[in-house]
Amino acid sequence: MAMFVLVVDTSIMNVSISAVVHDLHSTVSSVQSAIALEALVSAAFILIGSKVGDLIGRKRAYVLGLLGYAAGAIAMTLAQSILAIIVFWAVIGGLGASLLLPAMQSLIHGNFHGTGQTRAYALVGASAAIAAAVGPLLGGFITTFLSWRIAFLLEAVIIAIVLIGIKLVHDVPYTGSRAVDWVGSLLSVVGMGGIVLSILAWQEGVGSVGALLAVGILGLVGLVFWLRRRKRLGKATLLDPGLFSSKHFRFGISQQMLQQIALGGTMIVLPIYLQMVFEYNALQAGLSIAPLSLTMFAIAALAGRRAGRRRPVVLIRWGFALLCLGLVILIPIVPRADSGWWLLVPLVISGAGLGFMVSQLNNYTLSPISDERVSEAAGVNSAAGSFGLSFGLAFAGAILLAALVPIFTNLTTSSTVLPEAEQQQIVQTLEHDAEVMSNTQLATLLEGQPADVKAEVIRINTEARPLALQIALLVPLAAGLIGLGLSFRMIRLPDIVLKEMPAL
Repeated sequence: MAMFVLVVDTSIMNVSISAVVHDLHSTVSSVQSAIALEALVSAAFILIGSKVGDLIGRKRAYVLGLLGYAAGAIAMTLAQSILAIIVFWAVIGGLGASLLLPAMQSLIHGNFHGTGQTRAYALVGASAAIAAAVGPLLGGFITTFLSWRIAFLLEAVIIAIVLIGIKLVHDVPYTGSRAVDWVGSLLSVVGMGGIVLSILAWQEGVGSVGALLAVGILGLVGLVFWLRRRKRLGKATLLDPGLFSSKHFRFGISQQMLQQIALGGTMIVLPIYLQMVFEYNALQAGLSIAPLSLTMFAIAALAGRRAGRRRPVVLIRWGFALLCLGLVILIPIVPRADSGWWLLVPLVISGAGLGFMVSQLNNYTLSPISDERVSEAAGVNSAAGSFGLSFGLAFAGAILLAALVPIFTNLTTSSTVLPEAEQQQIVQTLEHDAEVMSNTQLATLLEGQPADVKAEVIRINTEARPLALQIALLVPLAAGLIGLGLSFRMIRLPDIVLKEMPAL
């Protein structure tokens, strides 16, 4: 149940963007930034969260993680401003996820053994897959016929049920070193946080973008040198740099990150497209995105049951190839489409590709890792995936707005209908406050303007948004192409006998 809430949470937010923007009198970019920030906080603190669970107890960390997520869900139910969403849902909820995910894995690993452990992991994996499949539909239905606030309230109710039954969860004692690598922890947060925050700052037009990016890069480089030095001195490290000696592990976490960049970029751009261009409500947006998530679930389940018949790396390569094929078909369709039906075929193809990857990547990444280090390796794997998701959400959204400005400006200055004074005013406004906006919203803002000016600005908006969305879709496509290229290098490595993993 806890895993279901974790996965369905972001899906609800994605399909509810237009409703949240309307109710809170906010902007699409602000809500998109909050979504990216939540994933970033989870990624930045997940390695620290794993160590916190070791120190205070896995069950206690699990409960604190649930409470953090519940605080975020309740805040969404009561929020009257985007600031409340950023503080409680993105930051506190993200911190809750960073405690909850590693604690959940440790509790299952310590409470179950043999086939019981296999079944437990199967149930958790199945709940995550089902949440990914039904999340857009469930969130869209509740948001359309009730309210997006009700959807998040139901999340809090599920968490309350989990907490009521918490006595069923037995703690797992930690017997390893209790030393804490405080410097490594700080560098991991600064590194990952600086990179994604620089993208969000660029998107929002805030200064110091270069400084934030430099801090992030220096933080990650410093982390690498620090971990190696601590390892040589025999001191406690945030994570063992020896994990990266395995080429399978390095390729695996790289592909995990690229897969999540592609997924995050696609799942932020398409809801904006559907809700701002087609002016779909949350349910219509959820139904239009459903082919991607449902196909991903179906293929992952099928490939998981038939694991062993083909080399995992071959399925991973097919996954990236199908993901890229679907996006290549989708990009030219965007300016021509007049309904979500146009997206069906490319989303099914991309969903199939993601399903192949989901079924194989975790096992491929963790197979060369010994049992003593698998929990730590899984934390690194989760951090790479969460960072990729936050990067994809942030970067694709930022590219969307960055592309919108020159496209809209060029169409405006080349217009033969708009007077020069109107052109300059529109250009100046865009430089300070670029925003993806539906034609209905734009028509409301243009009330009182001459009919020909109003019609011309709406025409420009109609042409500019699909072009910007096409450019933003290049982010997940680029991630997919890099992953496809890496898969050809992976296939040269000898196979490792994979550990038994349950099918979804």
